[in-house]
Amino acid sequence: MGTAAAARAGWREWAGFGVLALPTVLLGLDVTALYLLVPSLAADLRPSATETLWIMDAYGFLIAGFLITMGTLGDRIGRRRLLMIGVAAFGAASVLAAFAPSALWLIVARALLGVAGATLMPSTLSLISNMFSDARQRAVAIGAWATVFALGMAAGPVVGGALAASFWWGAAFLIAVPVSVIVLVAAPRLLPEFRTEAGRLDLPSVGLSLAAMLPIIYAIKHLAAHGVDVQAGAAVLLGAGSAVAFVRRQLRLQEPLLDIRLFANRAFSTALSVLLIGLVGFGGMMFLITQHLQLVGGLSPTAAGLWMVPPALAMLIGGIGAPLIATRFPPGVVMGSVLALSLVGYVLLALAGTDSRLSVVVGFGFLYLGLGVIAALGTDIVVGAAPSERSGAAAALSETAQELGVAAGVALLGSLTTAVYRTAVEDQSGLTGVVAESYGDSLSGAASVADQLPAGALRLAQDAFSHGLNLAAIAAGAGIAGASVACLRTLRHIRPIGGADAGTEPIASTRVSGDDR
Repeated sequence: MGTAAAARAGWREWAGFGVLALPTVLLGLDVTALYLLVPSLAADLRPSATETLWIMDAYGFLIAGFLITMGTLGDRIGRRRLLMIGVAAFGAASVLAAFAPSALWLIVARALLGVAGATLMPSTLSLISNMFSDARQRAVAIGAWATVFALGMAAGPVVGGALAASFWWGAAFLIAVPVSVIVLVAAPRLLPEFRTEAGRLDLPSVGLSLAAMLPIIYAIKHLAAHGVDVQAGAAVLLGAGSAVAFVRRQLRLQEPLLDIRLFANRAFSTALSVLLIGLVGFGGMMFLITQHLQLVGGLSPTAAGLWMVPPALAMLIGGIGAPLIATRFPPGVVMGSVLALSLVGYVLLALAGTDSRLSVVVGFGFLYLGLGVIAALGTDIVVGAAPSERSGAAAALSETAQELGVAAGVALLGSLTTAVYRTAVEDQSGLTGVVAESYGDSLSGAASVADQLPAGALRLAQDAFSHGLNLAAIAAGAGIAGASVACLRTLRHIRPIGGADAGTEPIASTRVSGDDR
């Protein structure tokens, strides 16, 4: 996308970026704060291992399910308008989550947060794309956007742990309320409105997109809990059939919900795939590591949060540094090289034991570094490849890949670790009734009945969980190695940011201007 004639952003655009940073940091806080709250809410609500995974996953899966719809809806009704609707809904759903009296209630509240969150992510990213037309400024802004998200993730464990220790786990959700109020007041004054002249939203396409996504999600969860059976097979078939019908309908429509032509661009498709794979590994390992620090390492939620701050700062380095380095070197080479470096972290996690707190934290720092780089450069490649009238849809696809990756990582790597754990402790003798059920279900269950366990039983459970984490790290590392190769092979031809003909060419050349202010 050429940049010679692109107007450079001024103070108003950067002030608007500050407004967009608030919901972005809120989403980062929501991710990591909850990860550190799992032991606290588990002790209060007593969810099963499957319910715990759904508490974690409902948010990400519903975001993934609705992102395409919300990204396209924002293109039609206005991206600022959708942002404000989403912020208000997010604040209301956060209150419901904060005062959840049961695991089921919390799962439903997390699902509502996911639907609301699906409006925030494409709105913030597409508005950045519209506000910063200069390639270098856009890359820096997207890198800063990823960095702000990292700040939220870095602060989440500390804030969430401190609130859980001082009040109760639900207090962490209430942070969204004042943030929502500030955004609702400031957005009309500092953010421009952008929308296209496209037609009405195609509701059958919305239905087909959900019918494709949600049965596949159900199948993953069901397979993890019950193995292969008729229900899982039927869900896979329904999801696959709906996906085929969705794609065929999009190819026929003049105004599709999702422009399939975007995937004809190899850089676009590869960057999306790298984002998906990277977030599968990161999301799953974060879910496991936050439990390891508390349930194996014996740290309080506050202490565990403080231990998570240094690794999260590595994402700041990646998010800020990657766009600057990519002005001199091809973005694909930068991404592939840093992903290869992040494999050091997966090796450390694959070797970690019950007494390896420091190596776990250092290893996770390498994972964060890789995440910062792909979040900044991968997102810029995806958004930059689309014409301006499709930036909302492109941003939604980028966020769909990332959110689905996190949720799938929790489901897949969490289920792998749970399976390893249950296999290792299933022959433990001398336990009966509720104690045996809790002990055999998960490490958090074993910790909840620790005072009723025989000598050495809790240590066995901790060893089993650590072994599951080791195998999860090996599986995730293999995927990251493949993503690194894909970057170096497929994305190496993309020119440095801001260079002659930098970036990827838009799939469609027509640019439809939105409302100016």
